[in-house]
Amino acid sequence: MSVTSNSTFITSKFNAIFSDFKQLTKVGLSLSVVFSSLAGYLLAVEKIDFSILVLLAIGGFLMVGASNAFNQIIEKDTDALMKRTMNRPLPTGRMHVSMALVIAVSFTVMGLAILYSINPKSALFGAISIFLYTSVYTPLKSITPLSVFVGAIPGAIPFMLGWVAATDDFSIEPGMLFLIQFFWQFPHFWAIAWLQYEEYKKAGFNLMPMGQKNKKAVVQIIIYTVCLILVSILPVLKLTGSFYIYPLTALILVFLGGIMLYYAIQLYKHQTDKEARQLMLSSVFYITLIQVIYVVDKFLH
Repeated sequence: MSVTSNSTFITSKFNAIFSDFKQLTKVGLSLSVVFSSLAGYLLAVEKIDFSILVLLAIGGFLMVGASNAFNQIIEKDTDALMKRTMNRPLPTGRMHVSMALVIAVSFTVMGLAILYSINPKSALFGAISIFLYTSVYTPLKSITPLSVFVGAIPGAIPFMLGWVAATDDFSIEPGMLFLIQFFWQFPHFWAIAWLQYEEYKKAGFNLMPMGQKNKKAVVQIIIYTVCLILVSILPVLKLTGSFYIYPLTALILVFLGGIMLYYAIQLYKHQTDKEARQLMLSSVFYITLIQVIYVVDKFLH
């Protein structure tokens, strides 16, 4: 084998391994969680400590990567049944379970150690997140649609985690950040569950509220979307400690939440995948923008 072809082989092999690693730890999702944590941190501080910011980003990334890896180890066989997940490294056999386990455990230990170096409370919430996601939410998925409520807890921790990392305190402000991301999980995840209903069914998962893909399920989506809008603008009343927003900011958030609500109502009327997809995309748009808007609002105070 020539030097050129040998180096090409090594490069392609490395790319394949790196691609599998990215799939196992869901790098895209992990980065969005890091974004939430950093936004929570920026909301809490008067003066930015970039060393804490970097530690929080790395610790948060490892924490979510560990959760995703554990999840894929547990769901290896069910992943093989769904088009969306059958090409993941574990069901295809490209990666051995023992290797995935090494990655998951290493990420857990390193992630929690880094969060602990910021403060113990950050590590505690990181540990709670990993435990609930892997040991409670993942096994419950095949048993009851109520698993979504359990999964919403670790899903809501990142935004709050940033505030705790900045202040070493859990009070009403991080509690509000938790509530916002908690209520957001439901319209977002149920929109995905609507789109993946048949695929999830194949794997033995039924994640729609009350187990049905119908108008009753969409009523639940609408209720939680309204709750999300209300908790998002609650800081305008200045009842949430040092976390408050301007009235104009609240109006902008009502408008953005209204977009989500519009697609939820359209889903109720038409019950097609098109509206579910629009709702899902608008929910991603909402949670990203709301975090940016909160931070901008804070630095205008």
